[in-house]
Amino acid sequence: MTPKEIPEKLQPDRKVLDRLYYRYNRRAYVHPDPLEFLYHYTGQRDREVAGVVASCLAYGRVEQILKSVSRVLDFMGETPCSYLVCTPRGEIVVSCRRFIHRFANEEHLAALLLGIKQLLQSYGSIYECFLEGFSPSHENILPALNRFAKKLINASGQGAAGHLISLPEKGSACKRLNLFLRWMIRRDRVDPGGWEAIPASKLLIPLDVHMHRMAQGLGFTSRKQANLPAVLEVTAGFRALAPEDPVKYDFALTRLGIRKNTKGEGTIRISRAMKI
Repeated sequence: MTPKEIPEKLQPDRKVLDRLYYRYNRRAYVHPDPLEFLYHYTGQRDREVAGVVASCLAYGRVEQILKSVSRVLDFMGETPCSYLVCTPRGEIVVSCRRFIHRFANEEHLAALLLGIKQLLQSYGSIYECFLEGFSPSHENILPALNRFAKKLINASGQGAAGHLISLPEKGSACKRLNLFLRWMIRRDRVDPGGWEAIPASKLLIPLDVHMHRMAQGLGFTSRKQANLPAVLEVTAGFRALAPEDPVKYDFALTRLGIRKNTKGEGTIRISRAMKI
């Protein structure tokens, strides 16, 4: 199925997705989600730092994610950006001691934070770093994302941050970095936005197992793995329904698998509404 075939076939389905969007896409449904940490900061650079940390740790049980992100942001204080820029490297390493989040340990976390620190010192903000690889002529955010991921990996020390930083050119879906970009670029009742020079139309869907299963049900992809080719296919499917905002429905759809009061109803509702 090509993107051109999707609108006519799924035209009634957009109404269903819009109903889910208007029901769930509001702050009352954010918790539990690492996105909630970004609301603690008014400064754009602080939200960027918090966003990278929160998204890179966004895997595993949601309760553990919130606990791990909270621990890191707590020792960085009220202004995470200032903390990283002004704090000596050795002190940052000490602050990461005994950190464990599933497969990530204190060395991985320290490498990530030191990488962010270097980017901030070189570019002034994560936004300016990302913009260096972005062009409005690009079909989507992928080229800029790949370049940014490489910069962060290099700044962190090749391989030192481990699995916390994914690289698109290796075929990864890069769910966590695409989630970070959704937070930074979109602006609505949930996503804070702020990266005004990058249009939401360039975003890629943050594809995890849950979203991959729903996308298969919607007919956007038949791929068995949630990898980069699947990301491109699923994004094309959503873009056919919402050309200017292909990740518009991401937050609402993922509520159906995250929040306890909606678990179980997501697949049933989508299946019945989409007649799949």
